[in-house]
Amino acid sequence: MSEPVRNRLVEFVALMLLVLAAAAIMPRANAAMIATDAALPATAEREHLKALLARPEVGAALQKMGLSAPDAAARMDAMTDAEVAQLAGRIDALPAGGALSNQELGLIILVVILVLLLI
Repeated sequence: MSEPVRNRLVEFVALMLLVLAAAAIMPRANAAMIATDAALPATAEREHLKALLARPEVGAALQKMGLSAPDAAARMDAMTDAEVAQLAGRIDALPAGGALSNQELGLIILVVILVLLLI
């Protein structure tokens, strides 16, 4: 292997190790980390959840599970305030934008490195 190619390979591997180290220590963001002024009253939480149900992607996901959005809204109306608060809290605790584990990120980077080495 020639010296310039070897140097480029060493630089690339060092860069990938730096990226992996940064990804390992980077905190995960989720909706629970976003500060709110105060907890929503039960009616506001209920309206917030109904607004989420009105979104087209939520309706499509409900249809896949065999439940229509109006049926889900009717079931939400039958829930107690405590149940609505619990559901809203669980939704707020979900990761924002999805989460990629360190193992998945490492696997993706490893595949990219292998592809680049084979080219």
